[in-house]
Amino acid sequence: MISSLWHSVIYQPLFNLLILLIGVLPGQSVGLAIILLTVIVKLVLYPLTGKSIEAQHAMKELEPELHTLREKHGENKQVLAQKTMELYQERGVNPFSGCLPILVQIPIIFGLYWVFFKGLPVVDAGVLYGFVAHPGELYMHFLSFDLMEKSLVLALLTGVTQFIQARISMKRQPALPKSDGKKPSFQEDFAKSMQIQMVYVLPVMIGAITYNLPAAVALYWTTSNILGIGQEFLMTRKLSQLSKK
Repeated sequence: MISSLWHSVIYQPLFNLLILLIGVLPGQSVGLAIILLTVIVKLVLYPLTGKSIEAQHAMKELEPELHTLREKHGENKQVLAQKTMELYQERGVNPFSGCLPILVQIPIIFGLYWVFFKGLPVVDAGVLYGFVAHPGELYMHFLSFDLMEKSLVLALLTGVTQFIQARISMKRQPALPKSDGKKPSFQEDFAKSMQIQMVYVLPVMIGAITYNLPAAVALYWTTSNILGIGQEFLMTRKLSQLSKK
């Protein structure tokens, strides 16, 4: 049942939108259709990702007050947790509000991956809606790339843009709490390790993964990263202007 639901709600609409775009674009360009599909998906998800960025910005703004609470109640974890939640409620900040947009995007990301990895180049007419015309044989070249073969250039671009996006994202994360002792706590070590992996290890992993997949997947991922970087800049500028008022 879950497989059928995922197919009808996620995969089939995305696949049909891609084929529809291929049919209306000049030269039935699969590469341009992938880029345009990525733009459409990003626009649909823009409010959700914007909420996530706003939540992280709000947490960053509370950093001085959180630091004061840690200094005052650091020895009593229960009181510290209570005071922290009271501060969140007072300022109208939900520390978990940034998680929902990420969770919503996960099935869409998997759906797009499946569209590019399994849905091309042979188009299954049985998956198409009645109003979507079968495009016939697809031309799977874009610029100098064969979208069904792996591409080192696109894989490197995916890794680099993922690194840039992660670096920008880390700048708006609240600073990690510092322990009073010389030896960092387990929480500090774990959080620092996660940040290092997100900024340095994850881009390498994603670059390696996309290198072993069709270039269509790398083209989507690179485009998505570039659009994400653009949204980060727009939201950061907007929030900075609101903070100055």
